[in-house]
Amino acid sequence: MSVPHAVPALSPGDLLELKRWNTPTIFNGWEQVTRHDIAKVGINVEETRDFMPHMGPMVGYAITVVFEPSNPEHPRRNAKAWSEYREYVAGVSGPKIVCVQDLDKPRTVGAFWGEVNSNIHRALGCVGTICDGGIRDLDEMNAAGFKALARRLCVGHGYSVPVSWGAEVEVFGTKIVPGQLIHADKHGFLAVPLGDEARLLEASRFMDGNECQTLIPAATGSAGQAAAQTLAAINAAGAQFSANAVAKFGRKGEW
Repeated sequence: MSVPHAVPALSPGDLLELKRWNTPTIFNGWEQVTRHDIAKVGINVEETRDFMPHMGPMVGYAITVVFEPSNPEHPRRNAKAWSEYREYVAGVSGPKIVCVQDLDKPRTVGAFWGEVNSNIHRALGCVGTICDGGIRDLDEMNAAGFKALARRLCVGHGYSVPVSWGAEVEVFGTKIVPGQLIHADKHGFLAVPLGDEARLLEASRFMDGNECQTLIPAATGSAGQAAAQTLAAINAAGAQFSANAVAKFGRKGEW
């Protein structure tokens, strides 16, 4: 059964600003506004690989698809799978990040992504993918401007057709439903739980500034100081960091 997409809570300008920070910074902001367990929800628990780190972070709303390239029955059962799946992709507002579950895991039999599919998805408003499987045509994917977090590179495509789409998937040990806001870069990804989007940008701005105004200057301004003076300054800065966060969000944050 398909999972309804959330109504995007952020403007294009908000999304563009979120893209200016790395994913750990966005996590620090999200931590302040969520009621979810930050060690169990939203973050990838398995290692990802960013094959386009030079593109920087990507931000978009999740669309989902499952494939099983080892199974020749799938293209026989639904000869229209690709066209039907593309209608789903085209019918969702962007920017979109395609979250792909590979049923062959931990094997990598074939790639869902290559030059052609990346260009098609780019034309349909997708900015990249989180694929718990393989990709190929890496140079051509780069040329298309289509970012990929995946497990590995591979040569073939196998019997690669969409098996199902528009429902919950599991990628890199994390469950994702369509419509979740995703922020991803070379560190991994954060799939923001539905309902946590509204204050994400505000919190990320605040927590980044909080670090820059307290702990970081306390550490970088320690040249020539005795160790005891440096430690005292860092302790005081940590206390101020926590006090600032509590005053704003009611919780102290990392420090």
